[in-house]
Amino acid sequence: MLLAMVSVVTIFSTTYLQYDSGSYSATIMQIAWFAIGTVLAAVVMQLDRDTLYQFAPVAYGLGLLLLVLVLIFYDRDLAITNGARSWITIGPLSVQPSELMKVAYIIMMAYLVHGYNDEARKRNIEEMPARERIQFDLKFLIKLTLWTLPPLALIIAQNDLGTTIVFLMMFIGVIFVSGITWYIILPALFTFVLIALILIVLVVYERELLYSLGFQDYQFARIDSWLDPFGNSATDSYQLAQSLKAIGSGQILGKGLGVFQVHVPVRESDMIFATIGENFGFIGSSFVVLVYFILIFQMISIAFSAHDAFYASMVSGVVMMFSFHILENIGMSIGLLPLTGIPLPLISAGGTALVTSMLSIGLVLSIRYNEEVEEEDLAKNPVVKAVRWVNKLVPRKLFNKLV
Repeated sequence: MLLAMVSVVTIFSTTYLQYDSGSYSATIMQIAWFAIGTVLAAVVMQLDRDTLYQFAPVAYGLGLLLLVLVLIFYDRDLAITNGARSWITIGPLSVQPSELMKVAYIIMMAYLVHGYNDEARKRNIEEMPARERIQFDLKFLIKLTLWTLPPLALIIAQNDLGTTIVFLMMFIGVIFVSGITWYIILPALFTFVLIALILIVLVVYERELLYSLGFQDYQFARIDSWLDPFGNSATDSYQLAQSLKAIGSGQILGKGLGVFQVHVPVRESDMIFATIGENFGFIGSSFVVLVYFILIFQMISIAFSAHDAFYASMVSGVVMMFSFHILENIGMSIGLLPLTGIPLPLISAGGTALVTSMLSIGLVLSIRYNEEVEEEDLAKNPVVKAVRWVNKLVPRKLFNKLV
């Protein structure tokens, strides 16, 4: 709720107070999206563990369907503007299916981790010889990877690098809590870091090779502006340079609500932290970071108290999604990380991303909400009854064979 208030005030400042002929529409839309997100979070919160678990394949399948549809019916105008085929326009609304897929993917990964832990208990994994344990865990890691590849491939086809990285971070987060042996995790983590460092070196010294692999000029421009924000501040690094100026000019206490002296493009969405820094200074920015810390800490403590592999993996995916969004958005705004089109959760303007964040919070809230709810009460709940009815439509035998 605190972040919602920060969001509405900051968007009002950015889209209305900043201009002589400002509009209320962005602020009203953000309030409307918060209302919709709150209702959806309240609906998801009522789903018990077993119902959510059974719903995983349905959510995953619907998410993949939406990712396929967006490649066919994507908004051509937005694709020209943003360079990504990620939005479907329905009347006055633009929907980004890859955002909704994040929630479906998180539930599906938790489903797979639960299955792995069940099998591990049956086979008494703690007593396995090291070599057999590595083979068992490696097989599960391959399974996780195979279930991750379809959404990842469809998002890459949309030319959406930022969302692709978010899915990779969620994948890594789930692996860390799944129970896979560190004999696999450490070499995999080292390989991932090494590849990232090699890519940065290639960007600087050997771009022709990356061009041949499908990298594009705008991606190189973002790396260049990150490495040297003021080197080409008139064009490629203009947005980052202006963001640094705006945040720095806010100093300790900020200039005050609606006071702007630095122009920063897309302040209301990706660069909204520049408004927070300029209007409210270091103190206001630190307050936002503190609230995010409390939110993440509460999520992690709920996961620890659940003592359940499905819940722990689900919360891990949500935590990684939020953490990466927060670190990347604030990091790019202050020049610590390259620019990407990743919004600041629960603050940036944008309907689908906001609804995804609220749905994710609803998933976490469902853990505490259903701790003392009896099956008799669940059976009477219309939300639970509806989802259980949908779950029955899934051909379980076929799906279990796929898993």
